[in-house]
Amino acid sequence: MKKMSFGSRAFDTVNILIMLIIMVAVLYPILNIIATSVSSSRFISSGSVTVWPKGFNIEAYTTVFKDPFIFKGYLNSILYAVGSTGLMLLFTSLMAYPLTVPGFVGKKFLTIFLMITMFFGGGLIPTYLLMRSMHLLDTVWVMILPGAIGAYNVFLFRTFFLNIPSELKESALMDGANDLIVLFRIILPLSKALLATFALFGLVGSWNSWFEALVYLQDQDKYPLQMVLRNYLFTLDTNAIAGRVGAGNVAINQAGDSLDPQAVRMSVIIITMFPIMCIYPFFQKHFTKGVLVGSIKG
Repeated sequence: MKKMSFGSRAFDTVNILIMLIIMVAVLYPILNIIATSVSSSRFISSGSVTVWPKGFNIEAYTTVFKDPFIFKGYLNSILYAVGSTGLMLLFTSLMAYPLTVPGFVGKKFLTIFLMITMFFGGGLIPTYLLMRSMHLLDTVWVMILPGAIGAYNVFLFRTFFLNIPSELKESALMDGANDLIVLFRIILPLSKALLATFALFGLVGSWNSWFEALVYLQDQDKYPLQMVLRNYLFTLDTNAIAGRVGAGNVAINQAGDSLDPQAVRMSVIIITMFPIMCIYPFFQKHFTKGVLVGSIKG
């Protein structure tokens, strides 16, 4: 085995140290949030909770789960994330595929049109007026349809499709298949890494989205989970919690020192993060190939 040079060993050592620092910087806030959410009020108020819970107490979670807006927010976020991501993958594939066909009429025009939208946007007010004119305000569709097509995604899909051997498509067309069959039976099954990567990007982006709901939605029953989290973080106090859990539940102000508003905030953050933390490992294996899309051909 060839002995590593001093420069190589020093480079590896520096890389390991940098990775350890980044790991600590990423993990410490998460561990602190988890520890705070299950710690007793007196330890939280004294600032003695770091990465290990003190005075173990899960009353913050039981209180949060009594809030019906949490479950409504979960269902709404799942609907918005799955719906917007599914439409994004479908419509982006349908728009990118014709751009790979050599004889497609209008390909140059569509390419230029898409490039213009990458550099110039209408802005918030024109977009709001557009949503209002289409009668989408305060509806489920206003959280799903606007992200169905993105120029950047279309170009990346097109690049990935161009890397698939054209002989597969030509042989299918010779056997009588049409372009839809080629797309859904040949191209997309061979693009699993691409689809998985953008599915995760789409799910995470939609799950973390709250500004669109703040602008377009008025009905709290349609709020995504992030809006519920925002309300907890910005408007939470003991009386507000007691009012949200509703009559018949244990009032927060009767819990004494066992419950702290900060613990409730942290528990809501954990509840909001949990789904993404669960699905990420299943998509991670596709990242290495998926993030390199577009690095070879443009």
